[in-house]
Amino acid sequence: MANEVAAIIELIEGGVPIRMTVDDGTAVPKGTLMEVTDDRIAVATAADNDEFIGIAASEKVKSDGKTTLDLWTKGIFDLRSTGATAVGERVSIKDENEIAKVAAADILFSNVGIALETCVGAEIIAVYVGGIN
Repeated sequence: MANEVAAIIELIEGGVPIRMTVDDGTAVPKGTLMEVTDDRIAVATAADNDEFIGIAASEKVKSDGKTTLDLWTKGIFDLRSTGATAVGERVSIKDENEIAKVAAADILFSNVGIALETCVGAEIIAVYVGGIN
């Protein structure tokens, strides 16, 4: 992956995992930000405003025969921000494993959570995933 995956700071209520369908032929590193597509299929985020659904709770090895993967939906995670973000601002998907402050044009479902740290540029910040979205 081009960008670092999410790192757990704290899982709230065990991370409140949900099980999603994934493609057997795809590799997914643990901590990958995932989006939901048609028919409840999860794929790695790749572009601005992808429909965030959760964070991969384990590694998915390519062609290992597994077609489901648990995703964490609640916790505090270190995530890579692409730009200036203030504490308390909502963040959304911007690229592969990257977030940024929610812009007016962002769709609601792309919201990832709430920034718990301020950043002035591209850096890792703590984000409350599953917070008040």
